[in-house]
Amino acid sequence: MAQEHLTGPAFVARYRARFEHTWTDDTSIDAVRFVVLDAETTGFDARTDRIITIGAVAVHQREIVLSDSFESLLKISRNTSAVTVHGVTRDQSEKGVDEPVALESLLDYLKDGVIVGHHIGHDIAALNAACERHWNLTLSNRWIDTLGLAMLLQRDGAFAGRPPIRRLSLEALGDIFQVIPHDRHTAGGDAFITAQIFLRLLRLALKRGRTTLGRLAETVEPDH
Repeated sequence: MAQEHLTGPAFVARYRARFEHTWTDDTSIDAVRFVVLDAETTGFDARTDRIITIGAVAVHQREIVLSDSFESLLKISRNTSAVTVHGVTRDQSEKGVDEPVALESLLDYLKDGVIVGHHIGHDIAALNAACERHWNLTLSNRWIDTLGLAMLLQRDGAFAGRPPIRRLSLEALGDIFQVIPHDRHTAGGDAFITAQIFLRLLRLALKRGRTTLGRLAETVEPDH
């Protein structure tokens, strides 16, 4: 049955209701629905720049669930220098949807999933700024940065025998785990690359006794 389309306060209430009974620190990793997400934006200032594309794919029980994925192209009003990275021009974005429509679809897709991404703080800030513009809403989803998780596992000794992780890029982790960077700098492509890296990090985490969401989500400051 198709889900009823809601807008405004009703939509916000439905989103928030999904967190009344959700994952806790004690939840097993294998029980959690992780959503690996990437958002391409017009720049790096979440307050003034806009989201252009969003891509996401779920990871559950240590597998990428291709049937549980999301992609959206948003309309943008101007071109910026970031077009040389993501490759989407204002004219191309005319085929997309308006920001609130994309956000409603995304939040309905996310549900209470735990968001995962590389340098995901920027994506979260951009999504929060967009949701605040329309509904005075910020994301309730927990989130995990793959870079932070890699640093945590490095502290655990999971990378013994390898040089310390110094480079902070997605490519650097991809090199470590031999993940081919297909469709780099597209939201869907980066989400899939990150999902493959996340699976490898999960395996290392489990070997180090990090079997619960709380243990996986611990943070550690990167070395400088």
